[in-house]
Amino acid sequence: MIRVLIADDQALVRGALAAMLGLEGDIEVVAQAADGDAAVEAVAAHAPDVALIDVQMPGTDGLTAAARIGREHPACRVIICTTFGRPGYLARAMAAGAHGFIVKDAPPEQLADAVRRVASGLRVVDPTLAAESLSYGSSPLTERERSVLRAAAEGGTIRDIARALHLSEGTVRNHLSSAIGKTGARTRAEAARIADDKGWL
Repeated sequence: MIRVLIADDQALVRGALAAMLGLEGDIEVVAQAADGDAAVEAVAAHAPDVALIDVQMPGTDGLTAAARIGREHPACRVIICTTFGRPGYLARAMAAGAHGFIVKDAPPEQLADAVRRVASGLRVVDPTLAAESLSYGSSPLTERERSVLRAAAEGGTIRDIARALHLSEGTVRNHLSSAIGKTGARTRAEAARIADDKGWL
């Protein structure tokens, strides 16, 4: 049996994935989690072979959780399963040590097949997303530019962003200016939207 953990903040989606995989004779869902921290704890408690993790969750996100699982529990292989098939997410997932990346609208048999293939030691990546990722290239944003853009997307002033990130207002302006240039945007709001659409945030 392939032991699987499912981590998704939406209970209905989590339950549906568990029910779907539960129909497979060789797959057993041994744990479920609603956020990244709970996913890491569940891997420690249940020792699944494969962790199926969403990207966007409250608290610790799926990509951060994938990296922690890779460091702390290397026997567990991670598949990122997300609604948002964004090229930047794929690059960040692979950098975090994920072994697979599929979108939630994939056919049910494709999900089960991905679990089996990853459990056997292979990598599985949605082919359309892989092609898009190659055409977009990797994110040009630094980690600091990403954090400043994320804060800007919430609508705060320069002062608010500086206070939240413990930076000077001048440093925030510099990072925003750089991010606007790298995304080809005209405003910080547009830069944040472009970066989010590409999965760079």
